[in-house]
Amino acid sequence: MASMEFQSADFQFTSRRSLLKRVAAGFGSLAAASVLAQFSDAGQSLANAPTLSLPHHAARAKRIIFLFMSGGPSQVDTFDHKPLLTRDDGKPLPFAKPEVQFNATSNLLKSPWRFRQHGESGLWVSELFPKLAAHVDDLCMLHSIHGTNPAHGGAVMKLHTGSDNFIRPSMGSWVSYGLGTENSNLPAFVTICPTLAFGGINNWSSAFLPATYQGTALGNASVPSNQAHVKFIRNPRLSRELQQMQLARLEKLNRDHMARSGAEASLEARLQSFELAFRMQSELPKIEDLSTESEATHRLYGMDNPVTANFGRMCMMARRFAEAGVRFIQVTHSDDKVQWDQHSDLKNGHEKNAREVDQPIAALLHDLKTRGLLEDTLIWWGGEFGRTPTAESVGPGAGRDHNQEGFTMWLAGGGVKGGFRYGATDDYGYYAAENKVHIHDLHATLLDLLGMDHERLTFRHAGRDFRLTDVEGHVVRDIYA
Repeated sequence: MASMEFQSADFQFTSRRSLLKRVAAGFGSLAAASVLAQFSDAGQSLANAPTLSLPHHAARAKRIIFLFMSGGPSQVDTFDHKPLLTRDDGKPLPFAKPEVQFNATSNLLKSPWRFRQHGESGLWVSELFPKLAAHVDDLCMLHSIHGTNPAHGGAVMKLHTGSDNFIRPSMGSWVSYGLGTENSNLPAFVTICPTLAFGGINNWSSAFLPATYQGTALGNASVPSNQAHVKFIRNPRLSRELQQMQLARLEKLNRDHMARSGAEASLEARLQSFELAFRMQSELPKIEDLSTESEATHRLYGMDNPVTANFGRMCMMARRFAEAGVRFIQVTHSDDKVQWDQHSDLKNGHEKNAREVDQPIAALLHDLKTRGLLEDTLIWWGGEFGRTPTAESVGPGAGRDHNQEGFTMWLAGGGVKGGFRYGATDDYGYYAAENKVHIHDLHATLLDLLGMDHERLTFRHAGRDFRLTDVEGHVVRDIYA
């Protein structure tokens, strides 16, 4: 890479590496890594580049662990208790259904599971989640989430990228772009066993952000999590010394190339990916090696039970990545089908899913809290939408259709109120009705908790400034501790 001299009122750098040595991870490394891409795209010269920014405000959380329940869990069967739904089981919905529906549904369908209040807060949880129910005083329930797309593909893309019809950077990419990593030997964004359905790599892609901010995927949802690792993390043929010599030679070639042709953002991003891959060789195998965990910790996450072992392993790895300084960790509960998508056989399907995740999620909360990590780690649980309170199909095998109009997500740790309920759906759980929180509002709030203003976290591409929340989004500060 060519040596550059760059002057501004606030700083000077002679190379990307010298800058990264002088600036801590965060908005400093953000600008250092992306300034070439922004100004190459905008057709401007480096002489017109802006000064480096600092974090917009004090952060409440340092990182996010996103527990993605692929397919759409039912809010009225998990956390959104609706007594009238039980009372009026089998009756018609007493108000109009949405104009845009995925499939036709019939009358109201009560939940097959009983709800109880738990903890000092008295939050309602169904019997699907007996172990998680013991941690309700750490949970901040958002009962009024709503989106715009009833189809899995569009809804999943909206949840991950803020757009349901264009290729945009994922939220994890925006977070790593804005904050960098606390560990230069690891990527800032890791996704564990992501589903390949409904958008696939676009859900953890950096899109037009520099490639270094793309999520690093460990395995995929169609293989067990004990195979979720980065393949070929160590070079069996070349020593580290020889690889260092190769990188130095590669840098020299590219420096000569840039001296002749000028800065190239794509080349800069490629060089960064090579360097990160080299550094990951020493760090990543340690994170992936769960044999260093105690037997008690393995039991805590359900690793001794074939039902919970797979998701338990993912949650344990998420905690280890959080400890190691990764900013955004996504854990996907799915398989080669869409896990929580019970259009029929709701009872058996949701019970199977809940058995697989209940203990591991409860263990993750307990483990983070015990280690003092929950204070600055934000746990985010949810799917791409909820389910209808009305029945799709009839009889013992009845299920529920997609419902983007009103559903539940919950947060824990990272500066939010524990044992707190925010927003509400109507009496039957169909529409968000009180203190509505759109997906854009959720994204704005998550960024704000991490210390970033969603209106200022932008990237210039194709002649305009883009952001995760597009031109919308309001921060929900009422949930802050």
